Amino acid sequence: MSPGAPAPANLTLTNAVSKIKWRILPLFVVMFIVNYIDRVNIGFVRTHLAADLGIGAAAFGLGAGLFFVGYAVFEVPSNMLLQRYGAKAWLTRIMFTWGLVAALMAFVHNETSFYFMRFLLGVAEAGFFPGVVYYFTQWLPNHERGRAMAVFLSGSAIASILSGPITGALLMVEGGGLHGWQWMFLIEGGFSMALCFVVWFLLDSTPRDAKWLQPEEREAVVAVIAAEQQERAASRGPQVSSWRLLRDPQILLFCFIYFAIQLTIYGATFWLPTIIKKMGQFNDFQVGLFNSIPWIVSILAMYCFAVLAGRFKKQQAWVALTLVISAIGMCISASSGPVVGFVAVCFAGIGFKAASSLFWPIPQGYLDARIAAAVLALINSLGNLGGFFAPATFGYLEQKTGSIQGGLYALSAASLVAAVLVFLARTRPQAEGGAPAGQGAAVKRAA
Repeated sequence: MSPGAPAPANLTLTNAVSKIKWRILPLFVVMFIVNYIDRVNIGFVRTHLAADLGIGAAAFGLGAGLFFVGYAVFEVPSNMLLQRYGAKAWLTRIMFTWGLVAALMAFVHNETSFYFMRFLLGVAEAGFFPGVVYYFTQWLPNHERGRAMAVFLSGSAIASILSGPITGALLMVEGGGLHGWQWMFLIEGGFSMALCFVVWFLLDSTPRDAKWLQPEEREAVVAVIAAEQQERAASRGPQVSSWRLLRDPQILLFCFIYFAIQLTIYGATFWLPTIIKKMGQFNDFQVGLFNSIPWIVSILAMYCFAVLAGRFKKQQAWVALTLVISAIGMCISASSGPVVGFVAVCFAGIGFKAASSLFWPIPQGYLDARIAAAVLALINSLGNLGGFFAPATFGYLEQKTGSIQGGLYALSAASLVAAVLVFLARTRPQAEGGAPAGQGAAVKRAA
């Protein structure tokens, strides 16, 4: 072997990781795109629901947010069932049921049915995002997960880019006794159900099931994942209590930080079409095109920050920086007219989408893999309640005051608080007695 050449074991692992990323990342990105469109397309039909069903701003905001209540309530149980039945079966089930409920949204006829179906959509989708995050912990080494998360989360940004033109075009479809918004729900939900059959044939639950990997590649991946888990487990001792970790202040801190990030993301997602419509007389397709611009900016920023964070290893500092950018953008949008406000939201998008992708390697590095699925689900579900509070509060404020200015200032303040608190978050577990994980393991070996 020539000097400087990679060791055979390392080369085997590198080849395996490359194959895994090319196999699962495109699939998960497509799934997330479809998932996100089915979740946020409601933001484009607000005026249609008001005209056809009499659903006002407050009712719309409450219904849009109820999705996240169903999501939060059922997310942890869903991820525990994923561990029991395997990722292949459970993620496919999640996709089919969310597609079915998304299609049935076409038949809501009043506020009550609107509330119920949005809640049911959250129940159907519960477990998808943390299930994928947990999937990465079982397939990819620590140093690969940050980049994988950035690629995966690009799905939401790509969906935000595509959802505007696609949904706007479908809203202009008429016929068969159905309105355009009904055709939009039927077509987008039906596509999700069709895609789940592709997922069933392409997805494997564990590396040992992957026949597209060579035997030595499967063993290399299994070995490195097991070694990393063993290091995390050594820092906490042989017994791991789920309830003890759920009482861990770090977990509560993770939940709040992610809550603040999601507040801003969904505040922008559900109300950006309203801001755009105030800029001029645009049809649904034109509103959709304008809606894509902030998300195009955000996806470019997300990749740039992921590269910088990978090169300069200060994860908390990068998350804090992106949250400050988000806060500045939302503050400017609150104190400006529609056009400047739209530009400010584009600037805020640089921060809040990048913060979302940069955040997840922190809890991933801290958690013991034996309960990682349940705790990641908890963080995601409680954090996603920001998706309930943002649209519900914005809808109430607009109906009562005719403005969402106060809500935008609140989003800015939440981002600044999270930017400070993120420096208290640990990226590695702490050993018994206060030593970092690596030191704790070393001490035990020396003993």
